[in-house]
Amino acid sequence: VRALVLPNDKSVKYIPKEVEICLGDLCDEKSLCDFFDVPEGMTSVVIHCASMVTVDPAYSEKLMAVNVTGTRNIITKCLAHPECEKMVYVSSTGAIPELPMGTKIKEVSKFEPNDPTKVVGAYSQSKAKASQMVMDSVNVMGLKACIVHPSGILGPNDHAIGETTHTLIDIIKGEMPIGMQGSFNLCDVRDLAAGCIAAVDKGRIGEAYILANETVSLKDMCEMLHEECNCQKIKFYLPLGLADKIAHTLEKKAEKKAAQTVSVKAVSTTITKIECDNDFFVLPEEIDYTANPVTFEVNYDTNAQVDGEVTGNLIVTYEDGVVEVPMTATAYTPQEGDVFELAKEITLENGKFNDNLTFS
Repeated sequence: VRALVLPNDKSVKYIPKEVEICLGDLCDEKSLCDFFDVPEGMTSVVIHCASMVTVDPAYSEKLMAVNVTGTRNIITKCLAHPECEKMVYVSSTGAIPELPMGTKIKEVSKFEPNDPTKVVGAYSQSKAKASQMVMDSVNVMGLKACIVHPSGILGPNDHAIGETTHTLIDIIKGEMPIGMQGSFNLCDVRDLAAGCIAAVDKGRIGEAYILANETVSLKDMCEMLHEECNCQKIKFYLPLGLADKIAHTLEKKAEKKAAQTVSVKAVSTTITKIECDNDFFVLPEEIDYTANPVTFEVNYDTNAQVDGEVTGNLIVTYEDGVVEVPMTATAYTPQEGDVFELAKEITLENGKFNDNLTFS
């Protein structure tokens, strides 16, 4: 296994020692030569999962350079190396055009990155542009590739504290006093990894596959975190239209004070998009993708006094690993082994995806 790593990237320390490191930059095609060169007689496959992620809906040249130009460079190299048997591009469900509320979203072969009413925000638009580029390269230039579309990603070893992890921490710490009427769809990062490998082995050229999970409302998730952690309860959930107007007002005030742009607008845009897609994803049977359940548990200090401050960890437990988030809370006589389930296991019945599971 070989990994492309930016020069001076500190996160290289998290890559397993068995992996061969190749230094390079997606935006510099010439720097990718060592990454693609393999000994004569050997074949290769490329999983292109590198990208820049942001919830800021505003246009960014850097975002487009990494996500669009970077993908073009990877495609160019794959085509120049006949020993490269396949490319799997990790896109996003955000790249798929919006549909009316309640309509299930399925994979598409044509993307609409230039229609802001169907693809919301610069990140989603960049992934839609790159996805279309992959499809065009398959159809016109003979690129051997397929696409996977993960939903939101959650999992252990999130050393950079991504947006999803950061949101959970904010809720637990009581730093999100007001919520919005929206929902999330999160896939376990390890399910996503397995899905990418399955796409290498079984994915058909020119096909796309959604890798997602069950949808859960923001309110339900916050309620469960409150029940488990006894963290501050969110009392108000704003309608999305009102949240968007408030965010717009705050941004204007921040701009006048030359302050950093308030992030509420970005969050509102993201939640709006997800809410429009509520109960939306159809998981692919072709590559045998399933989503595993996630549980939360709080490991309290057993010496804490009732009604006093409790220290401990929020433990997110997966099939074969955990991630711990340090936290404090007000004691409520915690019970040993308090656990709740975030999402039930996705099942296939008679060869079809069962999407009628109730949330618990």
